[in-house]
Amino acid sequence: MAPCRRFDIAAGRLREYNDVAMAKYPIFLELGGRRAVVIGGGSVAVRKAQVLLNAGARLVVVAERIDDMMKALCTGTNAQLVKSRYSKNYLTGAVLAIAATNNRELNKQIYKDCQELEMLCNVVDVPDLCDFFVPAVVKRGNLQIAIGTDGHSPAYAGHIRKKLEKIFTEKHGQFLAELEALRKRIIEEVPGATDRKAVFGELVDDKSFEHFIENGPAAWRDRAEKIVSRHKSSA
Repeated sequence: MAPCRRFDIAAGRLREYNDVAMAKYPIFLELGGRRAVVIGGGSVAVRKAQVLLNAGARLVVVAERIDDMMKALCTGTNAQLVKSRYSKNYLTGAVLAIAATNNRELNKQIYKDCQELEMLCNVVDVPDLCDFFVPAVVKRGNLQIAIGTDGHSPAYAGHIRKKLEKIFTEKHGQFLAELEALRKRIIEEVPGATDRKAVFGELVDDKSFEHFIENGPAAWRDRAEKIVSRHKSSA
């Protein structure tokens, strides 16, 4: 394992840690209209396909046998169901592939093919054959909170998700929608970076959220307008 390099704030320099695994790069990936391939047609593949469809991917499913649930999921979508033995050719032009077959040797071959094509691959339940892991996600409108364990314990990630689902409600998603509506205006109307940072700080803090919950969106907008006006006048 190559050493992991991290910036030591106290020392003010990069240090190498030989006993620390390289950290994964957390990312929310735009898949809208982009080709993503799932190899496998069973229940596990169905779950993976569902997530990709929800993300707007141009889904291609390749399997010799395709479950009725997969057919139902893809009906009325732009997904392509290919009833065929796996071929490396099906990976051409794809951003990523997910191997969800019960054939270990085939899964290894899919991963090998992806490495040769320099595309991302996830072999379900085989962390050593994964370029990325699919996290457990709490979604409230456009607010998404992803929980990952580097593939070591998806069950624990799911457990944490259930706990977070009790903390973050639909109200948080609605609050974010209000913030989104204001953000562009603030950038345009509040000239100074310091003032903009102060405005955003006041709008997103706990006091602001509590006001939104207790008084509703209209009253929150009135309060937000006063905050924005105050910083515009002081700019």
